[in-house]
Amino acid sequence: MKVETACRRLVAEFRSRPTLRSGSLITTVFGDAIAPRGGNVWLGSLIEVMADFGIAERLVRTSVFRLSRDGWLQSNQVGRRSYYSLTDDGRERFEQATHRIYGEPVADWDGRWCLLLLSGLDTTTKERVRKECGWLGFGPLSANVLAHPSPDLKDLDVTMQRLDIVNELVVLSGQTVRNESGMRRLAHRCWNLAALDSLYGQFVKRFRPVMQAIRAKPQVSEKTAFLIRTLLIQEYRKILLRDPLLPRELLPGDWHGAAAYRLCRNLYRAIYRPADLYLTDVMETADGPLPPPSAVFMTRFGGLEAPQRRMASVG
Repeated sequence: MKVETACRRLVAEFRSRPTLRSGSLITTVFGDAIAPRGGNVWLGSLIEVMADFGIAERLVRTSVFRLSRDGWLQSNQVGRRSYYSLTDDGRERFEQATHRIYGEPVADWDGRWCLLLLSGLDTTTKERVRKECGWLGFGPLSANVLAHPSPDLKDLDVTMQRLDIVNELVVLSGQTVRNESGMRRLAHRCWNLAALDSLYGQFVKRFRPVMQAIRAKPQVSEKTAFLIRTLLIQEYRKILLRDPLLPRELLPGDWHGAAAYRLCRNLYRAIYRPADLYLTDVMETADGPLPPPSAVFMTRFGGLEAPQRRMASVG
């Protein structure tokens, strides 16, 4: 199968879904492509790239309005043009998600658990903590206890400060001292690992043909690379942000998440450069093209190769 054919199939499958999650895809484009390159873009540029995914101008404008209303984006009017950038809160949330999406799997675990005690919080605050800490991978061991075996404590601190619960939420550290097999079974139910494993399996099935096509013909057009990269991260992000990223000791032996990570890493490394060249051509800021990717961007998936000269357009 040719790369372009594999890409068309991905886009066609996305466009055929009963409900196009335009806000979700725009969030992916901001997080994956725009945030590491200054975080600011002209709305017209966004409308242009979204059209290739079957998302009409009206829907892009509606989605951007909602993301602004929800505190993710802010607008700046220059003449008749609207430019959108991340709010401080939006940038903070993107950075937290970036650690999870592009970070390497947990390698070592000391057997300790981080526990959050919700019993001292009111009902509304409890729900906010469950939601926000759920994005960090915490799962409910009981109605008033959230747990994670290896959380990013810096992200937890940022979340507690954002929710203004630093002096209210009790955080403990503990270790399983009896019935470790029972704890593993509890973890499987707590995070519904069977459902996550199935989603990862579907992800591998969807993107493996694309990887095989690129291995057969490494050169890919810049626009095709952008379309593949965006849908790759869109689908991976939807699963990964539900994944607690448990250590290997707590996962099933045939866990599809490991294969999904390797596939996503290898495919991203293969296409990120031509995709970035496409972004340079089509995305505009108030000061011109998007600036180059940040140094942090180059650390994604364990490290990306330094950019090379522009390849000739193909396809």
